[in-house]
Amino acid sequence: MKIIISPAKKLTNKIFTAHKNSSIQFLNEATYLVDQLKHYSVNDIKEKMNLSDTLAKLNHDRYQRWDLDAKDINPAIYMFQGDVYKGLKADQFSEEDLDFAQDNLRIISGLYGLLKPLDLIFPYRLEMGTKMKTDTANNLYDFWGDKLYQFLYSEMEPHEALINLASNEYSRALQLEHFSQSVITPVFKDYKNGKLKVISFFAKKARGEMANFIIKNKILETSDLRLFVNDGYKFSEQNGTELLFTR
Repeated sequence: MKIIISPAKKLTNKIFTAHKNSSIQFLNEATYLVDQLKHYSVNDIKEKMNLSDTLAKLNHDRYQRWDLDAKDINPAIYMFQGDVYKGLKADQFSEEDLDFAQDNLRIISGLYGLLKPLDLIFPYRLEMGTKMKTDTANNLYDFWGDKLYQFLYSEMEPHEALINLASNEYSRALQLEHFSQSVITPVFKDYKNGKLKVISFFAKKARGEMANFIIKNKILETSDLRLFVNDGYKFSEQNGTELLFTR
């Protein structure tokens, strides 16, 4: 089973260590993008990424000093600190949990492409939907093309399922429609004013909690996903490739 999640805008300011680390698969592509970003002014970054002056300056400085041998690199699973990662609770993983995550969890990134949990990365901000042009592409979806799909597909066995816990912005980059394996997308909805709705904050955290559930329980069968019960969410129904959880 492979699980995909999105990165997060919020990053840690701590330094984490892991029992082992891995290297970025798409290092050449990441280096190329950073070289392009180094030519952007603070104002360019502010406009393209819709950032405040402070965040634009911070990320401009990050790209100027991007260095995978720097002191402030972290394993990817610890670098991101957004709502999904609050639900993931990777800081509570055992070594066995981390090994399972390393084999099965992948993080989609606008800069790094596809990350394993223990890949060492430098802090950055580059959302997949950023309208960034390169010499060969009009945006990051064009830049990555089918590279991410091809690599993840090559990692999977024919019988393996892909559990899509990523946002549409990021899952789109994987071209999920091309996978011959089963692709399952858990969806989390809340009853509000008598209607079921996806509430972004809660849904993001639930996606992280689902990833935690899979990793902590070493789940390999998609049928076992229906056993997920957390913070009031429980399985409701399956509609095609979607598993609906409600509360």
